[in-house]
Amino acid sequence: MWFIYLLSWVALAIQICLVTLSLAAGLYYLAELVEEYTVLTAKFIKILLIFTTVVFIGLILFEDFPYKVTVVGLCSNAVYSLLLNNFPFIELTSPPFILGCIMVVVNHFFAFQYFATVWHPFAEVLAYFTVCLWLVPFSFFVSLSANENILPTTTEPHQRTGGDDDDLVSNYFKKKSKRYGLLSAFDFLKEKTLPSRTKTF
Repeated sequence: MWFIYLLSWVALAIQICLVTLSLAAGLYYLAELVEEYTVLTAKFIKILLIFTTVVFIGLILFEDFPYKVTVVGLCSNAVYSLLLNNFPFIELTSPPFILGCIMVVVNHFFAFQYFATVWHPFAEVLAYFTVCLWLVPFSFFVSLSANENILPTTTEPHQRTGGDDDDLVSNYFKKKSKRYGLLSAFDFLKEKTLPSRTKTF
């Protein structure tokens, strides 16, 4: 009896490791796609914003959701749409990005508060969180590294302050040295955990 019980815990640990590896591989692949197709990604995020806005309006019209939950969701979408103005150049210190992070927390707070007091089936709760709370922020999270491989152009939004380092190319390489996206996090983990192989001839 105890042996099969112990075996079930070993199997659970293996399953968790496989799910984690699959999720990491999927995120890495999505980040690669976003870096390759930034214009298409911006259109896709815009479609997601329109879709979630329609869902919030549907919740107002056809469900008994409180207005504060849906209005906060609509305000969050308005804030997220500001990030598309300079996409894929997302600055972590810009007011729209900081406000978007705050709105993610506020949105989750109101959602948890509502679902803690009003019972809904688990599938409906998961559907609300997936579609209304996670889709758009997750797409922006995956695309954080998209501006690292964009070629420098005169339309890139940055402040020119004068001096020797103010030309377009040096600004581009200076920014390339400060990587902060999802791919750079995966590259850092790969360098720290996987041994590097050197070819000997």
